[in-house]
Amino acid sequence: MKRVVVTGMGAISPFGTGVTPLMDGLEAGKSGIAPMEALLEITGLNPTIAGQVPEIDAKVIPRKFRRTMSPMSIFATLAAQEALTMAGLGEETITNGSLGLSVSSTVGSVQTLESFFSKFLNGRTVDGIKSTEFFKIMNHTCASNLAQRFGITGRVMAPSAACSTGCQTIGLASEAIAMGKQDFMLCGGADELHPLTVGTFDIIQAASTGYNDKPTESPRPFDVNRDGIVCSEGAAMLVLESLESAQNRGATILAEISGFASTSDPSNPASPSPEAISRCMRLALEDGGIAPSEVDYVNAHATGTQLGDAAESEAIASLMGKKPLVSGLKGHLGHTMAASGALEIIATIFMMNNGLVIPTRNLIDIAPDCEGIQHVQQLQRTPITTALKNNFALGGINTCIVIRRYND
Repeated sequence: MKRVVVTGMGAISPFGTGVTPLMDGLEAGKSGIAPMEALLEITGLNPTIAGQVPEIDAKVIPRKFRRTMSPMSIFATLAAQEALTMAGLGEETITNGSLGLSVSSTVGSVQTLESFFSKFLNGRTVDGIKSTEFFKIMNHTCASNLAQRFGITGRVMAPSAACSTGCQTIGLASEAIAMGKQDFMLCGGADELHPLTVGTFDIIQAASTGYNDKPTESPRPFDVNRDGIVCSEGAAMLVLESLESAQNRGATILAEISGFASTSDPSNPASPSPEAISRCMRLALEDGGIAPSEVDYVNAHATGTQLGDAAESEAIASLMGKKPLVSGLKGHLGHTMAASGALEIIATIFMMNNGLVIPTRNLIDIAPDCEGIQHVQQLQRTPITTALKNNFALGGINTCIVIRRYND
């Protein structure tokens, strides 16, 4: 099995286009959450806040590729371009089959689905529906559009696993590299924001509704006053390759992917159990040959829900006690859905390489059911050698990745 390293990263987030705006916003403790006008137009919808990507210039993507892209594919394309440029991959490497692709979204474009069914249901007609709309609706829309845009001819995977998607695509990509199936992998996740996404969490009573008049104060992971998820949008892409390949190319190595696990929790489709979370973390560490005592930092899933945050806290405490520092980034970004795991892995790599830990924003009073772990409430300067990234999805799909600071 080959050692797998990260050599490129790209991001689109509520803080803007690029990894630099993402990390500047996180390090400064900013919030990307604001009122969303479209939510006010929906009858019966309680949340009115969300994390939206600022206006971007989609026209940098040639029209012949852009016409089959919804916002999520546009986000993914821009993030992928940044990652490929950072990794220093030329066109020949991208198109000759040595680069594979592993990227997905929670579902296809809800924005396009609304447009399609508005025309179809109102007149029971398909007149006026563009031929390109299916390419935005299909579940592998991001993967297909990226492959077309960059001319990728290697394997293409689109493993959709809701909130675990961004973490799972990276884990599966790392296995493809480790087993020698591909020389390079472009991997990550993307999602676009739509009122129906917010409505889904509102219907299952998992959305934040108590901070509509003070949006930057929610979500509140691990806090006694947390009241649910704040939905967001964005994309994040990473370039992975073998250590040997990166060394031969003279590429800058950003981090090493050391372990991965993805498990099913059949106990409850809407809320993970502490035992299932603990098992997934343990298997990821075992996959990397790493003891729980070696973990310096846990980047938590930490959505701000009552049951989810409590279960994750209990699981971390049972496996690793109070040794690792723990923080989550959704207080800054909101929940970017399929992009969340990849965006938060990029942030974890940045923290690792800069010797700092970004605190959990809006964590003021630690809830009694979230005690027992070492929460980070202020920016800390400290070295991180080994980090564990958690992501847990509706439907009981748990995913964990172990990241290590590269040391040859």
